[in-house]
Amino acid sequence: MVTATRPLPRAVSVRHLGPNWYATVMGTAVVATAGPALPAHVPGPRGLFTGVWAVSLVLLLVLLGARAGHWLHHRDQARAHLLDPATAPFYGCLAMALLAVGGGALTVGRDWIGAAAAVTLGGVLFGTGTVLGLAAAVAVPYLMAVTHRVEPGQASPVWLLPLVAPMVSAAVGPLLVPRLPPGQPRETLLLLCFALFGLSLLATLVVLPLLVGRLLTGGPLPLALTPTLFLVLGPLGQSTTAAGAFADVAPGVVPEPYAEGFAVLAVLYGVPVMGFALLWSCFATAHVLRARRHGMRFSMTWWSFTFPVGTCVTGAGALARHTGLVAYAGPAVALYGVLVVAWGTAALGTVRGLLRGELLAAPAPAPVVPRPATARTTSGAVR
Repeated sequence: MVTATRPLPRAVSVRHLGPNWYATVMGTAVVATAGPALPAHVPGPRGLFTGVWAVSLVLLLVLLGARAGHWLHHRDQARAHLLDPATAPFYGCLAMALLAVGGGALTVGRDWIGAAAAVTLGGVLFGTGTVLGLAAAVAVPYLMAVTHRVEPGQASPVWLLPLVAPMVSAAVGPLLVPRLPPGQPRETLLLLCFALFGLSLLATLVVLPLLVGRLLTGGPLPLALTPTLFLVLGPLGQSTTAAGAFADVAPGVVPEPYAEGFAVLAVLYGVPVMGFALLWSCFATAHVLRARRHGMRFSMTWWSFTFPVGTCVTGAGALARHTGLVAYAGPAVALYGVLVVAWGTAALGTVRGLLRGELLAAPAPAPVVPRPATARTTSGAVR
């Protein structure tokens, strides 16, 4: 007798597991990597940061397996995600998750797995993440232009996700420069990271005005999307972090005056950009507080409070390192406290949502809008 296969409970089904779940890996990894980057000593053993990084590695492996199962058993849904303008940009999160864990391996993971294994793991994840990030930076905007047919009023901070991935590569890559043989290999990698920096920065400058225009003319974002306003901090903090990383490794890698130029860039670029990040963080916080008053509930978009804030921690730390100013050291420590609280809140909400079977359940159907008595077809005929 053949027994019918019972469907998986909705709490463990991966059918509706989207690429946005990689944000949990990014948000966890940045807690581990931002701690050692602080200019001041943070109470707590370094082993705590290593433990958090290990959690991010486990999360990455679990999600890679779950997403592989998603593509294997639910290809229709996977294709639907690619064709959905609200979901496709999250494919940039896969690249950033790989890069975040790879960077963590080089900074704190080596305490657990050893220096040689950390360099190997970091190099593999950096290479894979960079290739996937570049692919997402091209493919997602292409789909939006050719297939998605988005309107200006649909502009969302989520559009930045595939464009920020190359900037994460630019910030992680310098950690591998000293591991390469002296000479052209080191210089090539450094300048490659600088090219990724420029690619991501210019692409962000193209999209950011669309988002600001949408907010000023179209009103606040829907409640569930309001936390994504913090995604704008990602390219700001990550680019400042990358500029500081260039300055750290440039001496002896590129000839003068270019090495000194990187040191100048770290300060002259980072100071105004972090100033804008402060302005935007106040703007985004005001919107989030408004959304909470209007009934905003927990969703996976709350992970937007983690990785972008973490990049501001590392960016402020880089400025403190290159300027020697306490004015940057203090905010870096304070932002790290905010990051830890945000990560704990998002993690708790995610665990609770998984146990309740809410986060992996099918989305609620859209409300039916009554059609007018007379409508026109695409050919212009009245029916």
